[in-house]
Order: sequence, then structure tokens, then C-alpha cells
Amino acid sequence: MGATPFHHSLLEVRLPKLFDKQSDMRDDGTQDPQEHLTAFEARMNLEGVGDEVKCRAFPVTLAGPAIRWFNALPQGSVTTFADITRGFLAQFSTRIAKSKHPINLLGVTQRSGEPTRKYVDRFNDECLEIDGLIDSVASLCLTNGLLNEDFRKHLTTKPV
Repeated sequence: MGATPFHHSLLEVRLPKLFDKQSDMRDDGTQDPQEHLTAFEARMNLEGVGDEVKCRAFPVTLAGPAIRWFNALPQGSVTTFADITRGFLAQFSTRIAKSKHPINLLGVTQRSGEPTRKYVDRFNDECLEIDGLIDSVASLCLTNGLLNEDFRKHLTTKPV
């Protein structure tokens, strides 16, 4: 067998018989590495496999620059899945999606001619990217961005 980043102890572990190698999951290094790791670990937990199998299965989910990164790791340097996780996050850290701040919602305003429903949908999409958003802040920003004065008045005078 050729050079591999896996420590020899990982190569001795046999994969479970009907193990799904997750070949439908692909990351080429252009996506958020945290999302890829989270999805991968969720699938591995569903399979009920241990650390060794996670290590062996992870490279199958990589493509392009990501698999080149993995293959360039020093021979025998991967002993645990934590080794892969740390290295993968460090290598592709510039791709980690940054959580938005609630103040960003003030920039989401209804465009001239944009239907109110479309604006509300777009506003809701932006809200999904903000961790810990407080309802009252979201409501204030939503009404602030409305062009429809009648609807704004309705929202701000009707008790919820």
C-alpha cells in the first residue's frame, strides 16, 4: 500500500459490512468546512461507527483542493478524527460562514416595486443567518424596511 496520512493502526481496522461510505457527500474546499464536518458526523453517528471508521471514510467525501490537502498530509499523521477536524478547519478557515449581526437587518429594505410578500420572504431569509435574533429586534427592522405605509401602520398599531 502507498503512502497515506493514516497511522497504521487506522489501516488495520476493518470497515463494517454494509457500511455506506457517504460518496454522495462532496466538499471541494469551497464550502463552509464546519457545515461539511457537521453533516459528515451526523451521517457517521447514524451509521453508529467509531472514530477509526470516520477517519477512513472522510477522504471519500473530499474533492479538488480538499482531497489534495488531505493527500498532502504527512504519512501516518492522522491518528484520530480530531486530527482531521483540526486540520480541515484550519486549512479551509476562510470559507467558514460568519454569523451576521442583527444590525445587518437594517440594510434589508423593500425595493421600489417589490411586492410586500417578496420583501418579507427575503427578510426572513436574512433572519435565518443571525444567531440569537430577538423577535422585537426583527420586528422593528422589518417594519423599518417597509415601503408600504399602510401595512407598516397596521403592524405597529396592532397588538400581537
